[in-house]
Amino acid sequence: LGRVRLVTVAEGLEHPGGIAFLPDGRALVTEQPGRLRVVARDGTVGPALDGVPAVDATGQGGLLGIALDPDFASNRLVYLSYAEPREGGNGTSVARGQLGERGLTNVEVIFRQQPTVRSGHHFGSRLVFARDGRLFVTLGERQAKPFSELAQDLTTHFGKVVRIERDGRVPADNPFRNQADALPETWSMG
Repeated sequence: LGRVRLVTVAEGLEHPGGIAFLPDGRALVTEQPGRLRVVARDGTVGPALDGVPAVDATGQGGLLGIALDPDFASNRLVYLSYAEPREGGNGTSVARGQLGERGLTNVEVIFRQQPTVRSGHHFGSRLVFARDGRLFVTLGERQAKPFSELAQDLTTHFGKVVRIERDGRVPADNPFRNQADALPETWSMG
């Protein structure tokens, strides 16, 4: 077996949750309380960037995943998943914005998990771009009961993986797009 060597790269981050490497070798790191920071190659942690949407950092919530647009070098788009505070509770959402010197600009929410619930648990929320440029978002079952039934219920996003276009539209070939009793963003269920 190979050996693993543990090396501290940066210190002083509060509950880092996601990381995306910029083309120049620096990293964007999410912190659960709702901060996005740049970490230099030497481990220096920069100040919190502007433009991050408001998050609900209750329990397992907060600022969660991050991904760079496949065309980041030309469009500077960054995608964030987070626990969004909403009327009636919270839910996992995805926003995108352009990275500038001081932070994100032109931020827009492109996806909201449905339904909204009052819970501080199981937001899920990793972001991965497929080779075709579409975005996959993992979503927890939010500890809403009954877990197994809701993860199989196509009228909720609980316990699902969704697949969306970069602007949040539903791809034409999503498997449940034309099913009347299903949320069209759903790619697979838990």
